Amino acid sequence: MPHKPKQGCAYPNCPKLTNGRYCEEHQRLIAKQYNRFTRALDVNKKYGRAWKKIRDRYVQAHPLCEQCLKQGRTTPTEEVHHIIPLSRGGTHSTDNLMSLCQSCHNKIHHDLGDR
Repeated sequence: MPHKPKQGCAYPNCPKLTNGRYCEEHQRLIAKQYNRFTRALDVNKKYGRAWKKIRDRYVQAHPLCEQCLKQGRTTPTEEVHHIIPLSRGGTHSTDNLMSLCQSCHNKIHHDLGDR
């Protein structure tokens, strides 16, 4: 099957070709700028080392997407979703978490309007 042709990096004046939006060099730069200027300042308090441990334990206990399982599909977990977002008073407790594949996670956030 033929591959999609490479396109120019979207970063201004960059002549490199890439399969994504930015070349590797500018992808790192864009991510660094995003983390520095766009993300909430308290994000590391909410999603720090402790969250990674909680998330890893939850994924180990729930390795398949809970939404897909309801529909009879077996899809591996890619995201752990907070049912009640932390910004609205939710917690990292297991009764507030849901294991999802990327597709189901995107659908939930699209339906909720990215609360």
